[in-house]
Amino acid sequence: METSLAAFLGVSLLVIATPGPDTALTIRSALAGGRRAGIATALGVTAGQLVWALASSAGLVAILLASGPLFHAVRLAGAAYLIGLGAQSLFVALRPGRPGPAAAVGRPARLRPHVAFRQGVVSNLGNPKMAAFFASLLPQFAPRGPGMLSGLLLLGLVFAALTLAWLALYATAVSAMGGVLRRPPVRRAMEAVAGLALIGLGARVATERP
Repeated sequence: METSLAAFLGVSLLVIATPGPDTALTIRSALAGGRRAGIATALGVTAGQLVWALASSAGLVAILLASGPLFHAVRLAGAAYLIGLGAQSLFVALRPGRPGPAAAVGRPARLRPHVAFRQGVVSNLGNPKMAAFFASLLPQFAPRGPGMLSGLLLLGLVFAALTLAWLALYATAVSAMGGVLRRPPVRRAMEAVAGLALIGLGARVATERP
């Protein structure tokens, strides 16, 4: 059991540390709304993962993966959402600067935490890799027998907690460098990079198979 848990933790950390839509969105939120917005996005991502964990323990994820049209619709919706957020970032990066004191100090419109939370939930639920992870990989580490469903749920909770810690670290780091990152030229460059990353990730989500 200890060996299996250690293997699960190793695989989970590798999956979580690999940059993807949730990471890019957390960084974007921290840039747009500071530490609170970044952590709110991380909490939204975690909430999405808890939904996947519950659905996996109930067998619903396996049904989703087996239903080609339904899974395809979820995947395309998630991809479209990421591309839309990326386009918003590019618009912020490319629009002409506004005159006045707010523009002089590079004061961006703040992203509200509840909006950031919602974006995190939608981003995660539209990520087909999460469906594949919870339906295909997670059962390999759950105990067999009557306790398998509760084991799946427990492993899902552990994975979600690790994700929250990792993304909160990202949000805190970006927020700590906010004074530099929110200078108008740097902010525009970061928004452009985040926008291109989200659009690229959205396109990849739309075309890849789980």
